Amino acid sequence: MTSASRTGRRIAAATAGVAIAALTLSGCAGGSSSNSSGGSKSLTIGTTDKVTTLDPAGSYDNGSFNVQNQVFPFLMNTPSNSPDVEPDIAESAEFTAPTEYTVKLKEGLKFANGNELTASDVKFSFDRQLKIADENGPSSLLYNLEKTEAPDDLTVVFTLKSENDQVFPQILSSPAGPIVDEDVFSADALTLDQDIVKGDAFAGQYTIASYDFNNLISYKANPEYKGLLEKAKTETVNVKYYAESSNLKLEVQEGNIDLAYRSLSATDVEDLSKNKNVKVHTGPGGETRYIVFNFDTQPFGGTTDDADPAKALAVRQAVADLVDRDELADEVYKGTYTPLYSYVPDGLTGATTVLKDLYGDGEGKPDLDKAKKVLADAGITEPVELNLQYSNDHYGPSSGDEYALIKSQLEESGLFTVNLQTTEWVQYSKDRTADVYPLYQLGWFPDYSDADNYLTPFFLTENFLANHYSNTEVNDMILKQASTPDAAERTQLIEDIQAAVAADLSTLPLLQGAQVAVSGTDVDGVTLDASFKFRYAPLSKG
Repeated sequence: MTSASRTGRRIAAATAGVAIAALTLSGCAGGSSSNSSGGSKSLTIGTTDKVTTLDPAGSYDNGSFNVQNQVFPFLMNTPSNSPDVEPDIAESAEFTAPTEYTVKLKEGLKFANGNELTASDVKFSFDRQLKIADENGPSSLLYNLEKTEAPDDLTVVFTLKSENDQVFPQILSSPAGPIVDEDVFSADALTLDQDIVKGDAFAGQYTIASYDFNNLISYKANPEYKGLLEKAKTETVNVKYYAESSNLKLEVQEGNIDLAYRSLSATDVEDLSKNKNVKVHTGPGGETRYIVFNFDTQPFGGTTDDADPAKALAVRQAVADLVDRDELADEVYKGTYTPLYSYVPDGLTGATTVLKDLYGDGEGKPDLDKAKKVLADAGITEPVELNLQYSNDHYGPSSGDEYALIKSQLEESGLFTVNLQTTEWVQYSKDRTADVYPLYQLGWFPDYSDADNYLTPFFLTENFLANHYSNTEVNDMILKQASTPDAAERTQLIEDIQAAVAADLSTLPLLQGAQVAVSGTDVDGVTLDASFKFRYAPLSKG
């Protein structure tokens, strides 16, 4: 999502070198105070992330899921130091037939408002995801779900469209998987944030004590949490939202917050690392940054006056030939991001460098002559005007520098003129799916530690990008790899999918990055294993 997204609940989950981790504080700092168990009674966190909605059916972004991740229960989750999902509020979960996945719930589950949490709530949660199918929601992850049944209060049966689904258990731990209270949430429309908070419809490790949209959220440990993860060690967590990273940096320096997480600029982090009162914590990541092409509204796109698929492809190819990822990584991000040359990030099984092979000079650098030729061969002789959009508040303060440099790289070629524009995330997340932006920035934080999560949400015909990309061959290969149990055969399919999408250029991957958080030096136990979790990963998703 864009912003949005493995997830915060997947603490330190690593697959082939790519980790999805969570940062948590078990000690105290600033005005925090400790309790007798060694945890902290209170903790204050600062972020520039934004919430779009608390309703899991209406958001597929990092800021929203970081909230949902604390307060909603999941059927499956990932324990510390493991890449594998295990039952969370479920007692057991297993395939009982090739297309049948059966979950048994733990007994005595309740929401914080006192309502019982039963199989009926689980069925309701997945039914509404598919019914609402919000364009900014994660329902596309449920592409293989045929129906959900609740034969009794503790049993849920998922019937799948395809056999041998290799990723469905992980999808149950993703942004499509939060279980909501059917007595509080609407069955066919998004539920307002204030109604969710008022309804106290929570059953995760935390509940929300007070909520001021994108200003302050106060969380309270939930003593009734009965899931896989340990009970919260921090009694109260306050998350403060900042419009500017400069203000977030200042709050760290003045000791007004215990932890700053998403997002400080690379320059700010470098500066803070020299401060003896500050600690910089860096973890491995699978976050990716990329440009999305709207196949309808990009130059020569399907709904433009001069629509021409061959010319539209040539424009995408020329952009790919000209982008200098090394310069972006070094000049803007000071090495905290590295060049990404395919759709699956380096470290995951199936990752390739197909974009390096197809575009630029074949070694990862731009190639002006190649870009000129591809446009000339398509009959494009005049400089092409690109309207390129980025978010000024969602992907960190360096986004402005990143996209200014991309503009410079493209315009220096003489082949493009770039109209660079920016929009705040809450509006941006609506506009991007309404065909407002011909080319635009997104980032991705993975939902689960598998190459599938970098392919399925983006390139199925019905995908969360809503950029009008459709390739039947790609669609079929994606569905096939998800149900292929043979590891070697599945890896080959993943590689083939990347090659096919690289030829089409639905999106242009740019960078893969680590995750960074900053705390005061008197904060004990900033670890990758604790109670308040962040989506600390490589790639939502916006």
